Amino acid sequence: MAKRGKRYRDIQQHVERENLYTVDEAVSLVKQTGSAKFDETIDLASRLGINPAIAEQNIRGTVSLPHGTGKSIRVVVFAEGDKAREAEEAGADFVGTDELVDKIVDGWLEFDATIATPDLMRSIMPKLGRVLGPRGLMPNPKAGTVTMDVAETLGNIKAGQIEYRVERTSGVVHVPIGKVSFEENQIKDNLTTVMDALVKARPSGTSGRYLRSVAISATMGAGIRIDPQEFV
Repeated sequence: MAKRGKRYRDIQQHVERENLYTVDEAVSLVKQTGSAKFDETIDLASRLGINPAIAEQNIRGTVSLPHGTGKSIRVVVFAEGDKAREAEEAGADFVGTDELVDKIVDGWLEFDATIATPDLMRSIMPKLGRVLGPRGLMPNPKAGTVTMDVAETLGNIKAGQIEYRVERTSGVVHVPIGKVSFEENQIKDNLTTVMDALVKARPSGTSGRYLRSVAISATMGAGIRIDPQEFV
């Protein structure tokens, strides 16, 4: 068995892997154990009692974090004419159509989110679907990123709107909820905002326990399990 490093052993002394913590306890622990030399991202992982293979249970949507993600979001906008100018004025990082599509197909992926006007989806989907789809970066009407309200959508994303989607094979939703440098109340606000959205997104056809497990972790830290009853 590989020998664990001192930092990992120190983290393990703080986190009881089988324990279910309250939200307050978990948030405090994630700050204590996020001790890397960079500002670690805090991730939330929630396993839901759904079957993503059923279209009605394939949960996907957006939620605005009250304190943002702590990350500068780079946004690509696929638009032409007035909508392209609107995107540029609203602060889009990259705006274009065919040349931008070709650049992405050639391997350029230095962005975090995309927006497209509806009229361009038919032309960009065949080229970008297989590139951006698996990465969760394809503009999507369910996520509100296929829209004519380019400026408003762009502003929401820049301000901290994130997209959540359930993984088809595991029923797990993974999202960032901030940075270790955030205050505890900011992390808690972001966490409860996402969990409230997931609870409200519960498909009507599901039965049994919906929130199977909830955990948060810093990039280099251990998973800290939270009692799902905290969100019911």
